[in-house]
Amino acid sequence: MSVVINTNYSAANAANNLAASNAQLSKSLNRLSSGSKINNSSDDAGGLAVSMKLSATARRMGAYQNNIANGVSFLNAQDGAYKVAAKILDRMSELATLKLDTTKTTDDTANYDVELAALDSQLTDLGGETFNGIALFGAIDISTGDGTSISLGDRSGAFPSSLSGATVDELKTAIQALATDRAANGSEVSRLQFAAEFSAVNKANLEAANSRIADVDIAQESTQLARWNIMVQAGTAMLAQANQSPQAALRLIG
Repeated sequence: MSVVINTNYSAANAANNLAASNAQLSKSLNRLSSGSKINNSSDDAGGLAVSMKLSATARRMGAYQNNIANGVSFLNAQDGAYKVAAKILDRMSELATLKLDTTKTTDDTANYDVELAALDSQLTDLGGETFNGIALFGAIDISTGDGTSISLGDRSGAFPSSLSGATVDELKTAIQALATDRAANGSEVSRLQFAAEFSAVNKANLEAANSRIADVDIAQESTQLARWNIMVQAGTAMLAQANQSPQAALRLIG
């Protein structure tokens, strides 16, 4: 092998290897410090694209869970109004029955009519209640953010008006209608609870899938870190050794 001074091929190779090892060491340190194995698009271009979609879907699923929770709160507020309305209708039914007592005077029945009118007004007020500015008994949609939604029924006519002069039979009909509406309310709450359960499971699975793509395996990467640390140290030592090689030519000259 020729002994030359101007070109040190061994040192150039050692420098290239050291630079490559240093780059891998830097990448390993970046992964361990960030917890992510995709810190630049060049790390895994295809994996990054999939990870971004999975992450966005999981975040939408989390927002959907919030929408569901608000929908349940809406229905719970609605049911609270139904409870009060049921008590009002029960009292009105009782008063309407008491009015039928033939031993009551005209003044007695007039007093019943006063309370019936007041209760009828309160029933009307309940029907006009709102939830964060939204009609409490109107139809609403709970969106998933992906073009689908769960629709909650329109029960804007839940509380009939002008019941102050109603017959007992009419009040019985109103009570039955209220019971039907309240049952529908309960079924919608049940549906939302199952939807929330599914979205929670789906979100967890999406996050797990994304983790397999984007999250660094600490144990595996720690092994790689140790490897590249050794390679950098060895490369540095070999570069120093290669830089000493041309000095052999001086001994020949001397």
